[in-house]
Amino acid sequence: MRKLVYCIASSLDGFVAGPDGADPTGPDGFWPTPEDYVAHLVAELPEILPGAARAALGVTAEGTHFDTVLEGRRSYEVGLKAGVTDAFPHLRHLVFSRTLTESPDPAVELVATDPVARVRELKQEPGKDIWLVGGGELAGALYAEIDRLIVKLGPLTLGTGIPLFGASTGFDPRTWELTDHTVLRSGAAFLTYDRTSSAS
Repeated sequence: MRKLVYCIASSLDGFVAGPDGADPTGPDGFWPTPEDYVAHLVAELPEILPGAARAALGVTAEGTHFDTVLEGRRSYEVGLKAGVTDAFPHLRHLVFSRTLTESPDPAVELVATDPVARVRELKQEPGKDIWLVGGGELAGALYAEIDRLIVKLGPLTLGTGIPLFGASTGFDPRTWELTDHTVLRSGAAFLTYDRTSSAS
């Protein structure tokens, strides 16, 4: 069965974006993206690079992890504000929203129904794993469905911002097994955890 994988950049203090939710790696962003960080993404996770970045870097690799990406409305609208209607044209792209009534891009599927039910359906379909790109609110709604975490831990703190699982996620302790890790010379760490259980 396909896994739901929350692959996300996080600060050392557990935030995925600043308080305004803007793209932290964008032109006015604060997230460090040194050469070794980009090189690691190209080599190990090429499918999570946005289409424009793939084109600029000459990346054509399909990738081995994901063929589907899930995104919340607020996260998706960051791209829309930059004029990008489908940041991941190389993946099946689903956006969860109860307020968007029409998809800005024919390749982007809008989902207005229960995210948990839709993810359970997706897990039963054939294919590679499913990438949950964010944001935090959608990750919180899907908290119990996440099978794997790939945390791209950045060497910075924010003080405040959007937490990894959104501010409204309920208390539900879970344990995770570290199954892979890479620490870069520039200070970033790529940490892969597989869910082991809920706390008893």
